[in-house]
Amino acid sequence: MTTNVSNPVAQLLNTGNLVVRDADADDGISTYAWQGFDYPTDTMLAGMKVGVDFVKRLNRTLTAWTSDSDPSPSTYNSMMEVHGDPELVLYAGSKKVWRTGPWNGLRFSGIPGTLTYTGFNFSFINNEQEITYSFNTSSSILSKMTLNHSGEIQRSFWVEDSGTWNVMWYAPIDQCDTIRLCGPFASCNPNNSPVCDCIQGFTPKSPVKWLYGRDATDGCVRKTKLDCKNGTEGFHVISNTKLADTLNASVDKNLSLADCRTKCMDTCSCTAYAPADVRNGGSGCIIWTSELTDLRVFTNVAYGQDLYVRLAAIDLDQSSTASGKSSKWVIPLVIILVSMLLIFAYIGYLIWKRRKRRQSRGMQVSNNSSHDLKNHGNDLELPLLDFGTIVSATENFSADNKLGEGGFGPVYKGAASKERKDSWFMSKPKEEGLDWQTRFKIIMGIARGLLYLHQDSRLRVIHRDLKTSNILLDKDMNPKISDFGTARIFGGDEVEGNTKKVVGTYGYMSPEYAMDGIFSQKSDVFSFGVLMLEIITGKKNRGVYFASAHTNLLDHASMEFMEGGEQLANG
Repeated sequence: MTTNVSNPVAQLLNTGNLVVRDADADDGISTYAWQGFDYPTDTMLAGMKVGVDFVKRLNRTLTAWTSDSDPSPSTYNSMMEVHGDPELVLYAGSKKVWRTGPWNGLRFSGIPGTLTYTGFNFSFINNEQEITYSFNTSSSILSKMTLNHSGEIQRSFWVEDSGTWNVMWYAPIDQCDTIRLCGPFASCNPNNSPVCDCIQGFTPKSPVKWLYGRDATDGCVRKTKLDCKNGTEGFHVISNTKLADTLNASVDKNLSLADCRTKCMDTCSCTAYAPADVRNGGSGCIIWTSELTDLRVFTNVAYGQDLYVRLAAIDLDQSSTASGKSSKWVIPLVIILVSMLLIFAYIGYLIWKRRKRRQSRGMQVSNNSSHDLKNHGNDLELPLLDFGTIVSATENFSADNKLGEGGFGPVYKGAASKERKDSWFMSKPKEEGLDWQTRFKIIMGIARGLLYLHQDSRLRVIHRDLKTSNILLDKDMNPKISDFGTARIFGGDEVEGNTKKVVGTYGYMSPEYAMDGIFSQKSDVFSFGVLMLEIITGKKNRGVYFASAHTNLLDHASMEFMEGGEQLANG
């Protein structure tokens, strides 16, 4: 929507807003004939609005670039979903991939951390004229929100001392931010394993897929159907939630929370309700009459809000059902206890038998001390290596083979022959060493190990020093990630850490960790990428340069990728 002006002039304001106004008029915003803030690209600045202006007929959206150097629009865009209870959503083409959760009077329910931002003021307007979101900052803070070409929304702030933008928040954060990962009537908690769980009163719709395939996309179904006649039904409260998708929900801002409960109880199709505004004990009313999807639970009690799910009386937490629940667990508990006793008894028997065998072998060695130990090698529990073999295996205790220092002295790596040296990584596939199939097997094994540390482990572990020398191979060439001396454990909803003491190995460190001490799952993924290139090419990232332009392995790989050159393995 533009305005005709008699003496137009273009002006770039300190806010970053490029405006066209009448040079003879005041500088008030009402005199702007056109402003760049009405047509955002991939970045949102302080004072800019994202959302729908019904009066100006504007739909302000963020659209990512195709790449860092190509500003043409990509398939990623973020816009205001005005149906149901409005929220910001992220699309990849026509597919919804992430949403903020509805605005609850203080924040978006799916972005609880915004309340901790000092110097920020967030605004959400929802009326007949507009449905928009904006933010402002104090004069000492310069901040922006960007949708990058990878489909990630980032909030950054400017650091004057270093002259860089530092990321303070990004989304999607983890797998629980993925739309419909857990299916209808299931909640997602990234600290659980598996992350999906049916909410109380529901059971998996496809138990086999759920238990054995860890596929929860079919979601859950009610254990007991709602009666909606005798008034015995009630509500189970799920606390600290990112509210379920409200696209098909109805909203009434004028109802109290008590009236909202009554309305849901009187509506047979109502499956759940929640306050539209959490301030002052809660007010307004959101009612779901269909499936609850994309429900997430936060472990921090200060995050999220309450959701009231309608259940049949038998599925509610009641004292009358306590005895039934207790008796249900009696048989499994007895089985578990008996199994544990049998296991301990068996372990004790193995220990006793092992000690007896050692005593027997000790007597045999003593009585046959004149025999050559080699003749009894098969009878000994551990093989005996002479000093010459150890010297040869470690290349005369070479410093290059030293792994570290322990309580009993230095520790060296050794190999029975030169053909079996952790240097197999640093040989080309065409040379004597690891073939492509084995290298692929090793890469996949490392990836699975890293996935377990980041996702499937009960505690999220960031290794921080993933490199070739920390990958051990067994006799079947199965890789094991080792050396967790620098690892960090993330708890709760923690997804990123910061340290003043950067530890690890340069060449494998991600830039944000090496320069600013910021580490996360992405740091390990960066190291894994370097490690994968080294395994594929048989070259080290650091210390090996290519004659073309004295580049390291990462630069060389990037140049080869951009130029569509020969495979890296051919050098």
